[in-house]
Amino acid sequence: MTTMNRVFSAFLSIVLLLFANTALRAQPTEVMNTAKLQNALKKLSTLGSVLYVAAHPDDENTAFIAYCANERLFRTTYLSMTRGDGGQNIIGSEQSELLGIIRTQELLAARRTDGGEQLFTRALDFGYSKTPEETFKIWGKDRILADVVWAIRKMRPDVIVTRFPTTGEGGHGHHTASAILAGEAFAAAGDPNRFPEHLKFVKVWQPKRLLWNAWLPIIEARKANPAQYPSLDLSAYNPLLGKSATEIAAESRSMHKSQGFGVSALRGEALNYFEHLAGDSAKGDIFSGVDMTWNRIKGGADIAKALDEARKTFQAENPSVMLPALLKAYKAMNDVQKTTGEDFWIPQKRKELLELIRSAAGMWIEAIAQNQPQQGETGFSGVPGGTVRIAASIVNRSPAAITLKRVLFPFAGDSVIAKPLQTGKFQTITVTKTIPVNTPLSQPYWLQATPEKGLFTVQDQQLIGQPENKPSLEVSFVVGIGSEEITFTVPVLHRRTDRVLGEVYRPFIVVPQVSVNLPQRSFVFADTASKEISVLVQANTPKATGSVRLRLPEGWKSAPEQVSFTLTNKGDEMRAFFRVKPPQVSVNPDETVVAEAIVGTTTTITVNKGMTTIAYTHIPTQTILPEAKARLTRLELRKSIKTVGYIDGASDDVAEYLKQSGFEVALLSDEEIETGNLARYDAIVSGIRVYNDNARPRLRQQYRRLMDYVANGGTMLVQYQLSGGLVTDSIGPYPFTISRDRVTEEDAAVKMLKANHPLFSTPNVITQADFEGWVQERGLYFANKWDERYETLLSCNDAGETEKKGGMLLARYGKGAFIYTGYAWFRQLPAGVPGAYRLFTNLLHAAQTLNQGASPSQNAPKPESNK
Repeated sequence: MTTMNRVFSAFLSIVLLLFANTALRAQPTEVMNTAKLQNALKKLSTLGSVLYVAAHPDDENTAFIAYCANERLFRTTYLSMTRGDGGQNIIGSEQSELLGIIRTQELLAARRTDGGEQLFTRALDFGYSKTPEETFKIWGKDRILADVVWAIRKMRPDVIVTRFPTTGEGGHGHHTASAILAGEAFAAAGDPNRFPEHLKFVKVWQPKRLLWNAWLPIIEARKANPAQYPSLDLSAYNPLLGKSATEIAAESRSMHKSQGFGVSALRGEALNYFEHLAGDSAKGDIFSGVDMTWNRIKGGADIAKALDEARKTFQAENPSVMLPALLKAYKAMNDVQKTTGEDFWIPQKRKELLELIRSAAGMWIEAIAQNQPQQGETGFSGVPGGTVRIAASIVNRSPAAITLKRVLFPFAGDSVIAKPLQTGKFQTITVTKTIPVNTPLSQPYWLQATPEKGLFTVQDQQLIGQPENKPSLEVSFVVGIGSEEITFTVPVLHRRTDRVLGEVYRPFIVVPQVSVNLPQRSFVFADTASKEISVLVQANTPKATGSVRLRLPEGWKSAPEQVSFTLTNKGDEMRAFFRVKPPQVSVNPDETVVAEAIVGTTTTITVNKGMTTIAYTHIPTQTILPEAKARLTRLELRKSIKTVGYIDGASDDVAEYLKQSGFEVALLSDEEIETGNLARYDAIVSGIRVYNDNARPRLRQQYRRLMDYVANGGTMLVQYQLSGGLVTDSIGPYPFTISRDRVTEEDAAVKMLKANHPLFSTPNVITQADFEGWVQERGLYFANKWDERYETLLSCNDAGETEKKGGMLLARYGKGAFIYTGYAWFRQLPAGVPGAYRLFTNLLHAAQTLNQGASPSQNAPKPESNK
């Protein structure tokens, strides 16, 4: 992460702290207050289920989810086709699978806020797609259809609602694809001949109806009467919660912080319309005709009677008085399940009932992995074969008679307690357990195997769709209340006290004995000179010894071949340095280096896992264990300039990769731009989106200084900026307009509009081969209007679309050159694409190249407004 990114992230962390949702999964489950207890008690008697279907994190209608979950009290689930790994990140530099982790956790934070549940398919977010046909080609339509059918059979929704229409009016190809898949899955879920492999685990299920959550502008564009559509007012106010569904929805949507989707609450009428797509037509209410009571379950009358008794006995200041009725309901649920074999609503409602019983008794239950200072261990992680010290604690804060019978710890071995829990007395049982050597590492399940082009590889059918891994370790508390024995299971967490944040929890994880981290995901060798590559070795257990080495492809050499390490305490680090020399010519463009540690003396194991921590205050801390692998790019790169000033934004690493290719790069502060000697830089580059959303608000005032720099002979290159939210009307010396035009096909043909232009020959000769091997997309936010003094250098387009020439604009200005480019350098350079490095280097030489043999104007014209 660059310096500006670190500063921005630190600032943002403070901002996020002010709005952070405290109900994070990585902390003990809160005890419900009496308002939430009443709502939960009402929900126990409601047996409706609804599934909302869309494509990405942030696509969901949080108002609809909050309304269904809190007002109608349905089991409400959002099925997102993807985890958002192909999008942008405004709070940090994480991209690809790391961004997918962040957005997954943001969705879970949103669901904790609005009361919904979260599921996914295995589909990869490969970036913007313009058509569902392209989307299905990359995803594999039948594979994702199977996942949607699986979600329907698991959640058994009475009603399915899609966010987008099937007509393409939703724009993004993923959007349209999600609606098409929902329609096909609606029909297939009830057919035992479709995806029969599911039926080992679930039953076929036919929802009652499928609806589209219609948008009023589209209804009006179709000249239809909104009154003809079923509607819901989602602004319903809940006096128990003190909020309307739309207020809860705003809090929920504001959890999508990596996308900058904080919103204000709507506190008035919020009509939503619904178009019937399949199944029985709704009569007035979109849930009409669905039995939402215990009558839908054989034997459910006894359960309903017990719950009705609980409601009648409820006392806000002493909710424990309803425990006898809740225990009757618990027994009735167990009896009904034994008698009927009911395997959907009983398990779900029993889970809700257990939380109601726990909160009615005011029970706080936790299992904390503790530090072991005498062994040099911190408690948030353990290793296979190592030990973990767990403090299991429980307190009964009600007058109810409750007995702690036993505590079930992981890796076998129960602690028999058989003691009453005295009111208000915190009881703790501490044990030290050995983690079995075959315990799996805590890597997110969808990242454990190499993904295919459009699909995460997940072999276990029952994992498909789950938002995250089960906790690495769990502890169960068996308590006796009345005549019933009840088990509460909690995850093992680690807790520390922060002087600012207070209690901070994170999940306990299982990690390898050491981790080995490479500093970048690609290394660029612009000539045959050797380059230093470092490996950060971190001990995840005390007394870690061994050696670390680089596994290189044929023709590459490292000196030394290996480096020994001895790390005394858990958490200790050392950095091993290797001089890596590339071959004269690299035959394979996809060569990689892998760092690996050989751990131990007598018995050894080989570890090639890194460890990446993602820490933001609005989501639980996440730890990823990727393979310690990076791409090696060997290319011949000619250059005659050295110094580049970089105006850093929030989330790109281009500056780091320019350093790798041999440039001296300095990050430009506002003070440097305004008062420094810009003439010392051969080129100045602005990062992506630095002109947007106040990432660098003083760029408006700095415009004149930057244009003077260009006029005096410098090259300024501006990477893509969003079309909206610009902090200034003027970016370049002459007007141009940024659009939403983009080319999403990374292999789309690129045409050099002026093949003989000097920027395609100096200092590197650019050919069509330089546009091969690009990743995810060609570019985005191209210009669509520009002053005639700009030259267009390249054009490309997605299949079936018109030519897009606004991806690269060049203007001579005084003695210098200005370039706006929407091509996706922020993806290509970190991915080590050779041609991208050559062309980008040529662009940095633009002023020097254009001035060779030319007679530039001594007096630069006055720059014009960009709009």
